[in-house]
Amino acid sequence: MNDVNLNYTCPKCKNRSYEIGQMRATGGILSKIFDVQTEKYTSVTCEKWKYTEFYKASTKALSNIFDFFTN
Repeated sequence: MNDVNLNYTCPKCKNRSYEIGQMRATGGILSKIFDVQTEKYTSVTCEKWKYTEFYKASTKALSNIFDFFTN
């Protein structure tokens, strides 16, 4: 189901229905040691063939600090 009003078309099958997701990952050695996810990605997945593309999203310092204290 489309969460956001994107004009997305799957490059593999030309399908226009998709799902939006989110993934966070560590960015470097210190963030791995302290288990802080400093990188954020948005995923767009074709509902027909499950082909997924990831796009880097901006992260805010406040969310990184929150991650540090809640992990």
